[in-house]
Amino acid sequence: MHTAYLSLGSNIGDRQGIMTQAMMMLEDIAGRVVRQSAFYSTKAWGITDQPDFLNRCVAIATELSAKELLDTILQTERNLGRERKIKWGERTIDIDILFYDDAIIHEQDLVVPHPYLQDRRFILVPMAEIAPELMHPVLHKTIRQLLEECNDALEVIPVTC
Repeated sequence: MHTAYLSLGSNIGDRQGIMTQAMMMLEDIAGRVVRQSAFYSTKAWGITDQPDFLNRCVAIATELSAKELLDTILQTERNLGRERKIKWGERTIDIDILFYDDAIIHEQDLVVPHPYLQDRRFILVPMAEIAPELMHPVLHKTIRQLLEECNDALEVIPVTC
């Protein structure tokens, strides 16, 4: 059994409903959600003139390989209407693999740990909620340390749903 940490985000439509659907779909085919953060609202990162995002992080216990998990995630995104038109553009759902056990993976279509997680408060804040002492296998710092050192000024606001 493997533990994978995922980041989920949405800024089109019923953001919470779509993210909840995504989690249920992943639980059906990828593995059991063992931890989940609260929902957080953030301004868009990268391309900023678009609706705010709802974000959260989850940990899942899975028997899938990292590549199988990625394929499952991409199919889940497609099933929920994700269209990849513009990098960092609006999307119904975005699911990223942040960590897969303590693996370091560099493949053409899969890089784990996520290469930019240490630079993004919208990932670090919910990750610090569910796994503050998780050690980044490349940077050799905990999520808590990465959050303390993060220079991203984007405000991450807890959402009561």
